[in-house]
Amino acid sequence: MTFVFLRGQLGFMKSRGMDVHVLSAPGPEVEEFRTREGVAAHTVPMERRITPLGDFRALWRILGIFRRLKPDIVHASTPKGGLLGTIAARLAGTPLVLYHVRGLAYDGESGIKRFLLQSTERVACALAHRVLCVSESVKIQLANDRVANAAKMSVLLNGSSNGVDAVGRFNPTLVGDQDRSELRTSLNIPASAQVIGFVGRLVRDKGVDTLANAFEIVAAGNPNAHLLVVGGWEARDPVDQATRDRLLNHPRVRLTGSHADPSKLYAVMDVFALPTLREGFPNVALEASAMQLPVVASRVTGCVDAVIDGVTGRLIEPRDPVQLADALSFYLDEPALREQHGKSGRVRVLEKFQPEAIWQALYKSYGALP
Repeated sequence: MTFVFLRGQLGFMKSRGMDVHVLSAPGPEVEEFRTREGVAAHTVPMERRITPLGDFRALWRILGIFRRLKPDIVHASTPKGGLLGTIAARLAGTPLVLYHVRGLAYDGESGIKRFLLQSTERVACALAHRVLCVSESVKIQLANDRVANAAKMSVLLNGSSNGVDAVGRFNPTLVGDQDRSELRTSLNIPASAQVIGFVGRLVRDKGVDTLANAFEIVAAGNPNAHLLVVGGWEARDPVDQATRDRLLNHPRVRLTGSHADPSKLYAVMDVFALPTLREGFPNVALEASAMQLPVVASRVTGCVDAVIDGVTGRLIEPRDPVQLADALSFYLDEPALREQHGKSGRVRVLEKFQPEAIWQALYKSYGALP
């Protein structure tokens, strides 16, 4: 389970009188999350990939936990957690079963892998009493692909899993000029540099190869351009070695590795790039907007909800490094428009994506059992 999507959310539900339990695969972050949110935690070994015997064992253990707890509501998410969670909840006779679609794992796949991934989504959606979609574009695609009944689906407010804390965390006023200067110095980025930023997992699915190609185009025409990449390399869906080498060896690329809290690093950037191939609703786009950065993102599911083209950033075609380079160079060359679109993005986040409003909407959705 990706606990960042639930930061503060379960604590909010507990403060409203709910007895909250979280169930996930084991990992070092579970105990930290349990302590922070003040909720009970249960772990069941689960593999992200399909493992028939292992999945059956996990299902049996989840069913045992549900029969013991007798929950009124089961709120499941992620493809594996959604499938096993909805099956177990139905077998346990849970009155309200919700499946939260935070992304479409089958999007961009083909053949038998697409069929299997789409089938798991179809089963989870069929078993759930209600299907919550993280964005309007995800809802539309699920309906178009006939994965879920349109009448069963809804989006909480304007979308997003958890919104963004644009006041206490992702707030440019919390990082002063001195802090920004020291951050740049610590990253060996000149004070006069124009910085393109990226935050995310370094995998093919995030368009890292497109980012590398686009930056080479930008850098060739702009000697002040630098690229700041925040995120770690992953073995699952790995970036090809040539792309990895180009990023590691380019004199104006800085790779920080993974950061639990990248909020201050956004303050180093001038424009944010997200050349991803698919999303549910990209939190990083909202984080960058909250930090008053224009966002250049792919015109794909999720990103079309997070970025208003020509208002808070630009949308470009996926896998097109030339378009990406042009859009990034446009913002580097137009400081007034860069500032305008950055400010518009922050206003939009403050108005539409505050966590407490999303938590309240979710709490209300729990109120009426089917």
